[in-house]
Amino acid sequence: MPLNADTFTAIALGIALSAAAGFRVFIPLLGASIASMLHWIQLPAEMNWIAGWPALICFGTAAIAEIAAYYIPFIDNILDSISTPTAIGAGTLLAYSIFPAGENDALVKWVLAFVAGGGSAGILQAGTGLLRLFSTKTTAGTGNAIVATGENAAAIVSVSLSFVIPFIIAAVLLLIIGWIIIKIAKRFLATRE
Repeated sequence: MPLNADTFTAIALGIALSAAAGFRVFIPLLGASIASMLHWIQLPAEMNWIAGWPALICFGTAAIAEIAAYYIPFIDNILDSISTPTAIGAGTLLAYSIFPAGENDALVKWVLAFVAGGGSAGILQAGTGLLRLFSTKTTAGTGNAIVATGENAAAIVSVSLSFVIPFIIAAVLLLIIGWIIIKIAKRFLATRE
């Protein structure tokens, strides 16, 4: 795999879309489907199904259902427990689909996609899940609609801008992920003392 501007752009786009799956699982998949149908991104042959109408319809329907479900108090907390593993899966799939690859390195690409894509989506999802639990605890669930609106906006904006300014979006999302890791680590260390 030659290292050039296109390679770095693809890596940044893969990380940005994968991390966005931590806000909402299906919005980045829908964005990748639309972008591949419009030929904004080139997918590997084994991932061309993402560019098909069945995938677009499924991702669109799932995105609408996911957005709506997060506005139902306490259902949103249940969804967080389901969304964490699915965000990791979606992040891994998105990263694998977009990361560039050389010949005969599919296993390496899957591992990198899992670590970079799945890891970033999982950490971001864990952070938003903890935020929702805090909101549920302090507002008896009434503040969760504000959290959901923020997550929906973050998912839509980050996915949309990922195709325009992938380096900036990837950097911003990685900074948020770093902040979440620091906050979780501090809380963990405080409870151990």
